[in-house]
Amino acid sequence: MSFEPSTNSNSSSDKSDRKLPDRSKGDDLQISRTDMNMLIMNYLVTEGFKEAALKFQQEAGLQEPALCSSLDERIMIREAVQNGRIPDAIAMVNALHPELLDNDRYLYFHLQQLQLLELIRGGRAEEALSFASAALAEAGAADRTALTELERSLALLAFPDPHASPFADLLLPSHSQKIASELNAAILKMENQEYTNPKLCSLLRMILWSQNELDKHNIKYPKMTDLANATIEQPKL
Repeated sequence: MSFEPSTNSNSSSDKSDRKLPDRSKGDDLQISRTDMNMLIMNYLVTEGFKEAALKFQQEAGLQEPALCSSLDERIMIREAVQNGRIPDAIAMVNALHPELLDNDRYLYFHLQQLQLLELIRGGRAEEALSFASAALAEAGAADRTALTELERSLALLAFPDPHASPFADLLLPSHSQKIASELNAAILKMENQEYTNPKLCSLLRMILWSQNELDKHNIKYPKMTDLANATIEQPKL
């Protein structure tokens, strides 16, 4: 009895001959210094760090950055938000774009929430409760997300030391910086700027999204495990 050669062996041979991508080549990919410098410059200008942008421009030998007309105002607004001078920040926003906070009530809620947090930070519990009732209760009743954020803020009052509570993240500088960036992006959007968020931030979000999609499909790849330090972990074979 004779047997014809199996076609499967040929297909297996063909598959073995196919070249698989060499992951090690990814280590040879380099981002040009010019592209990296432009990403940094875009971040500084978009976020409103004027002095840093001009200093970086000189040190990196770049062309003078195109500064937005509202850059000085955005710098003052950011400083007011991050220093806890929320009424001043709101007044400056209203002077620059009177309709902005009227049209974006969630952003306005975030600014008022920061004002509430400043009262809590200062140990002014009665004023905080009064302010929350007068200024934030309506937003909480209209929006479930806003209500949750309001409840987290008021929960700080239940702890002798709010900084040691489970909601202490609301009192960290990073929280006010986040709201300041949210407000900065809203101003740029009002002015029809091409980019309302730094390109660098968009790239990082894209990396996180891509890695999440690859993880869902159990695909092995060089994974960036620490964005701050650009630490990449090679896949285990």
